[in-house]
Parts: sequence; structure tokens; C-alpha cells
Amino acid sequence: MIRRLLLAFQFLTAAPIRVRGEITEKDVAASVVFFPLVGAFQGIASAAPALLLMRVLPVDVAAGFAILCPILANHGFDLDGLADTFDGLAVKSSGDPEKDRERRLSAMKDSAAGALGVIAIVMVILLKFLLIKTVLSGRSAYAAGAQLFLAPVFSKWITVPVMYHAASARKDGLGKIFIEHTGLKDVALATLSTAILFALAAIFRFSGPSPAAAIAFYGCFCMGAYGLSRFAAKPLGNKFGGLTGDHFGAITEIGEVFFLLMACLRLTG
Repeated sequence: MIRRLLLAFQFLTAAPIRVRGEITEKDVAASVVFFPLVGAFQGIASAAPALLLMRVLPVDVAAGFAILCPILANHGFDLDGLADTFDGLAVKSSGDPEKDRERRLSAMKDSAAGALGVIAIVMVILLKFLLIKTVLSGRSAYAAGAQLFLAPVFSKWITVPVMYHAASARKDGLGKIFIEHTGLKDVALATLSTAILFALAAIFRFSGPSPAAAIAFYGCFCMGAYGLSRFAAKPLGNKFGGLTGDHFGAITEIGEVFFLLMACLRLTG
């Protein structure tokens, strides 16, 4: 289990971790169980500097560091997937679905970022800044810290059920390994660890005045997000003939924005 936990950190963060010895595809796929824990690490990297800096600096600056620190913690891994995905989507249709899929996948492999990919990164960072600023200006520091902590937990979790239901767009690569070997048990365990993290945040009153209401809110939110992710993954899969690791990075980034948006609606509602 420790080996697979370390693999999850090796894949998703910039931590100087290198698992030695033979690594099987089963080990790689089983690491998805620990994706929410990696999200917790990135949540701490976002919440801690924001809460510390907002004591001595304007909220805008604290919000900026809440975005910067997680990017440094994973070298912009998910943002790269977001840009590649939108570069693929920018490929115009020629009327031949099969050739269009190949061209989109080829565009995603191009190391140069296209215009739409750059726009996607800028818009996601801008939206995160505005949403995090709103969260930090909300009810209490504890509630703000919990929401920043839980956002990457949720966004890392949501990729796991998508992997389970997706087909691979490529014949090789890390994405293919995750897609082909992620099972229902892995989804259940990842969901359980996510639920525990959410419940702890609620029980310790980090999410608002009522732990029961917070747990119910997050539970309903995750169920709705799961259905939405499956729906969104279908047209994406049709465009590319399946999903790749870059798509999971894009889903992670968009999922985090979605969570912060719901957190802001809950603050203002």
C-alpha cells in the first residue's frame, strides 16, 4: 500500500519521490486509490499559505499564492493537460471523424501550446483567482481553509470514476494503463477516502456552522458531479476516440473550478 501511495505522489506531484524496483501496471493503476490523498497534499499547499498571508497582506495577494503554490507543487502537470486538451479541440473538423481524431491526438502531442490552450490556462487561473478571493472573503478563516483544502481532493477524486468508465484513445501511455486497470474496487476506495476527508472537515466545523448540513451538501454535490463528469466525458471521448492522461489533467482543473464555484454559491446563497 505504501508503495502505491508513493507512486501516486510520484505521478501527480513534483515531490522528489522515485519508487525503485519493478513497477507493474497493476501497481500503477492501484495508485488511483490514493489520488484524493495527493489532492489533500495539494489542498494544504493552497490553504496554508493563503490563510497565513491574508493576515498580513491583501486578500488578492493571498489568493494569488493559493494558486501559485499548488502549481509549483506539481509543476503545472494538470494545466499542461488542460492546454493539450484544448489544443486538440481547436482542430477543425474535416468531415472524416477518424482522421479528425488522429489530428486532434497529434495536436495534443505537439510541445508548442496553441492559442486555445493558452486561453484555457489563462481563463482557469483567472477563474480560480476570483473564486478563491471570494472564498477567502467569506464567513471565516476555518471555512475558507477547508474549501481550499477540499477543492483538489474533489478534483483528484473525480478523475477516478471517469477512468473506470472511459476507453483509451491511445494504444500506449500512462492514461491507457489507468483506464484499462482501474476497477470498481478502486473507485469505491477512492470515494471512501474522499468521503472521510470531507467528513473530517465538516465534523471539525471547518466547513460551516452545521457539520450534518456540510456532509449532506458535499455528498449531494459529489453525486451530482459524478453524473456530470460521466456526461461530459462522453462527447470528449467521441472527439478523440477515447480519453488520454491529458484529458484527466483537464478534468482535474475544471473540476477544481467547479468545486470552488459551488463553494462560492454556498457562501452567497
